[in-house]
Amino acid sequence: MTYATKWKDFPDYIIGITKEIWEDRGTETLNRYYAPEIPVRTPMGISRGNQGVIAATMATCHEFPDRQLMAEDVIWSHSEQHGHLSSHRLLTTATHLQDGLFGKASGRKWTVRVIADCAAKGDTIYDEWLVRDYGGLVRQLGFEPKDYTRDLIAAEGGPDKAARPFTPDIDVDGGYHGTGNDNAWGAQYADTLTRIMNKDFNHILADYDRAVIGEYAGSKQAIGREAASRFWVGLRSSFPSATFKIHHQIGMDGGMMSPRAAIRWSLDGMHDGWGAFGRPTGANVHIMGMSHAEFGPWGLRREFSLYDEVAIWKQILLQTGDV
Repeated sequence: MTYATKWKDFPDYIIGITKEIWEDRGTETLNRYYAPEIPVRTPMGISRGNQGVIAATMATCHEFPDRQLMAEDVIWSHSEQHGHLSSHRLLTTATHLQDGLFGKASGRKWTVRVIADCAAKGDTIYDEWLVRDYGGLVRQLGFEPKDYTRDLIAAEGGPDKAARPFTPDIDVDGGYHGTGNDNAWGAQYADTLTRIMNKDFNHILADYDRAVIGEYAGSKQAIGREAASRFWVGLRSSFPSATFKIHHQIGMDGGMMSPRAAIRWSLDGMHDGWGAFGRPTGANVHIMGMSHAEFGPWGLRREFSLYDEVAIWKQILLQTGDV
């Protein structure tokens, strides 16, 4: 790997270039670190090419000039065929100091988590999936996600012109075809999420650590098994007939950290139940989800699960016409 000349290992490379791009204002380094035609998928849509990433990075740096991105973990796998895949979890903080996408500068501070899955060969990232806790961010700026989404649709020119959120039918092949590794911790967490999505919520009450701490979409912290269960019930009960799929799983142990796992998953189906997204609307929704877990002697002890509430509301509002 050519990054060995500058970085001590792959996680150091991922953490290092993130700081270099965002906090050290090395925006032009994206011309080297990102492939020219890289697809970057977020729940809000898909972009092609590093020039779009550069433009979005500059806009964010302008609106939130004190933004920091603190690496919490890099859970990664490697294969000779596909290169490296990092699932990078960040705790990011900023102050709304300039006018921009989120309206007039409010001076409000926010802290949210982001998980980015990046495929890399050599010094180049060539494929990416990213989930930001958009709902948690807008809440801390003083909005409710549903109301903010209505305003966003209007700002984009109304329902006919508004940018469409990501759905599998608009996906492109960025070149990464790996599925992770066969580490036992990844398999265990994949089994856990599958059981939860199969409505076995007792699994949380029985097998999570009693002192589990969950960090969830909407900047919600859940302390204890019952609170963790409420998060998952709230999501699944909104989409009870949706199809759950695991797209990528990694397990790791060692490195002076707890055994841990990273899963990229999706829910596809109808908003046909009462839950975290209110009255059922019948809208068809795609949810891009990312989850990290840490294990201890008494079960799953920390869980980080993100989806984008704004992207979900956007799909619902555009289909129902409730704008």
